Amino acid sequence: MTDSDRLKAIKGRSEQDDGVVDEESDVPGFSKPWDPKQIRITTKTFSVREVYSQIVEGETDLAPDFQRDFVWNIKKQVLLIESVLLGIPLPAFYFNQDATGAFQVIDGVQRLTTIKRFMSNELTLEETHLAYLKGLTGQRYDTLEPAVRRRFGLTQLVAHVIEPQTPEDVKFDIFSRVNTGGEPLHAQEIRHCMSKAKSRELLKKLAESQSFDEATNWQFWTYAPDNSEVRTSRRMVNRELALRFCAFRSTSIEDYRKATSLDGFLLEFTRRIDKEFSNQQLDELVRVFDQAMKNSAAILDIGAFRRWPPEADRRGPINRAVFESQALALADHPLKSLLPHKDKISKAFRKLFTEADYDNSIRSGTGDPNKVEKRLTATRDVVAKILS
Repeated sequence: MTDSDRLKAIKGRSEQDDGVVDEESDVPGFSKPWDPKQIRITTKTFSVREVYSQIVEGETDLAPDFQRDFVWNIKKQVLLIESVLLGIPLPAFYFNQDATGAFQVIDGVQRLTTIKRFMSNELTLEETHLAYLKGLTGQRYDTLEPAVRRRFGLTQLVAHVIEPQTPEDVKFDIFSRVNTGGEPLHAQEIRHCMSKAKSRELLKKLAESQSFDEATNWQFWTYAPDNSEVRTSRRMVNRELALRFCAFRSTSIEDYRKATSLDGFLLEFTRRIDKEFSNQQLDELVRVFDQAMKNSAAILDIGAFRRWPPEADRRGPINRAVFESQALALADHPLKSLLPHKDKISKAFRKLFTEADYDNSIRSGTGDPNKVEKRLTATRDVVAKILS
């Protein structure tokens, strides 16, 4: 795709789509209850200085590339610092503690990022944003009077800590219930907070690859106020798509049936990447994902990953379930073997939306193991039949 074509794709999306990504698949579709006795939560008190030191030393993880689309503006940051200086208690934080004793911040990322910025002298108190402490205008942390700096550092923060003994899927459910931020976390954002660098870097690499951009018709790009092109995570939906591809690529349907839910399955697979996957396995996922995206773009064009029945004039938004169904079906074939059958494959994939069982498998309760098996098998059978 040329730069001109790319610009047209980005600018013309709204004329073609009702939305960017479907919302239905946030609902798992099945859930196996867990034992409430498995929950282990303790409430701990830390000083601001303690938390800052833990962040700097890597003992508390703020997930540095998290919520980049929702970063607080300077006014919010200054008001938070002023609240601490005034002695106003902050709402409780929620931390996940892993087996090593390290913390991941699940609820409170923005507040702790602001505190870290201030104590690292990256934030200046501006008069226009201070409501009461006008005398501190222009001050940074290191220019505050020693007594004020000491009082700030000794301020107590309350954190509810989900302990390591609590199963990961139980933790996920807890965090999805208690998240209190102004921008409630989506499922992938919670998984991101609970993950390690290895899986974060893999999903970032896949979701920001050229082949993914082209296969998704540049849906995860937008325009900044200065009219420059910027990548947007869409609440990390792009990384969820990449994760779902990798998870179903690497896991049998029999093993998937043992999961507590779709979200629990994706969280467990994220944990597997962080703990078990070798560099060779990661490289293979990158290779096959890239091939799947290139094949999808070449064979399905603007219809890739969207519900688009033959009689419909308008294609739907990107659908998570359709994404895994189509991408996995095309992943293992060289493009040169698919290209002679481009029209047949594209038409056959669209015809599947007229079949009740398949259409139902990508529209409601998409986490149900039977529906997962149905949609993954249907597209693979289509490709195998055409290529035979």
